[in-house]
Amino acid sequence: MQITWNGHSNFCFEHEGTTFLIDPFFEGNPCAPQTCDLTQPMDAVLVTHDHGDHVGQAVDICRATGAPLVAVFDTVNSLIDQGLPPEQGIGMNIGGTVEIDGVQIHMVQAMHSTATGVAAGYILTYPDGFCLYHAGDTGLFASMQLFSAFHDIDVALLPTGGHFTMGPRQAAFACKMLGCKNVVPMHWGTFPILEQSTDNFAYQLKATAPDTKLLAMQPGETISL
Repeated sequence: MQITWNGHSNFCFEHEGTTFLIDPFFEGNPCAPQTCDLTQPMDAVLVTHDHGDHVGQAVDICRATGAPLVAVFDTVNSLIDQGLPPEQGIGMNIGGTVEIDGVQIHMVQAMHSTATGVAAGYILTYPDGFCLYHAGDTGLFASMQLFSAFHDIDVALLPTGGHFTMGPRQAAFACKMLGCKNVVPMHWGTFPILEQSTDNFAYQLKATAPDTKLLAMQPGETISL
């Protein structure tokens, strides 16, 4: 598994010959790489909710690549109105699962505002069993405990920036509930109002979920697991 962080909640996952892009916020993202090919082939674009710093350039990327766009049903309809070709929209909802190139994409809840439908997260399970959880924008909620009953999460991507989402202490407790092996903090440092480092999260994680390994990425960085 290769994970590339493009800043904020924007990630690219490459594994077993598949490429997925989630929350592709490039333009206006001060942490995104200055040069990035948004026309490279990919298997799907996933959107967690309809805020501009998460939808980003999803419609343009899908139009350029022909990739399907996965999101909550109502959000997909809204993006079709904004130019997404209807045949490329895969609308779903909380609790549903779609399969793309052998990868099971399970949509789970997120506690956050949105203008269309609901906010969501995704749990991706690959044919070899690797499991990745992208929480989207969310506060802490007790149902995270249930995710570990159905999924053996290898890496969780969790917001730690506070103000609009969980902060470091809550994100560390989320790791305890999820039982995840590794965690990548996200949604920090993009704007001045957010946490500007992962130092506090590292401290909280050590105290609350010491068995979870912190993978503290920098924007533009790619790691292999």
